[in-house]
Amino acid sequence: MKIACLGWGSLVWNPGELPLRSGWYTDGPSIRVEFVRQSGKEHGRITLVILPSSEVVTSLWAEMDSDDPEDAKELLRQREGKPHRHHIGLWHAGWAEPGSLPGLTEWASSGEIDAVIWTDLPPKFQGAEGRVPSVEEVAAYLRELPNEPQAAAFEYIRRAPVQIDTAYRRELAHLVPETANP
Repeated sequence: MKIACLGWGSLVWNPGELPLRSGWYTDGPSIRVEFVRQSGKEHGRITLVILPSSEVVTSLWAEMDSDDPEDAKELLRQREGKPHRHHIGLWHAGWAEPGSLPGLTEWASSGEIDAVIWTDLPPKFQGAEGRVPSVEEVAAYLRELPNEPQAAAFEYIRRAPVQIDTAYRRELAHLVPETANP
């Protein structure tokens, strides 16, 4: 069974213990993600999550070293710090297409992929799950961070794959020091 894991943020440059059979391919399905999740466990970074109202970008994907979709989903959940199981997406060939990933079925079918997993955390800002901050709020938040957390937050933005060219990323680029740009 061929199981694809989608990536667009730190999973790509730091898969940790996630067992992959391949490197990351840049021809994943079209997705809509944005820098709208304040991540307290990672020094207050603003991370990328699916946001249906954002621009379309092309995700990355890697083949999981697993032949069981439920096992692959659990492995991704562990890598992501054990979020709720419903925050890890899973799609199988023959299932209805997930509303948050239109075009997934066609993409998977063209690559002979049997199942797809992805991180499906919601936006979150100032402790409010589901709250989508404006780009101005994100910029103000980043400017106010102490030096070390700010450097980690900028590193996350800088290391996001180049093809994840979002509206917030373009607006925040002026905050990221020149030496930190990709």
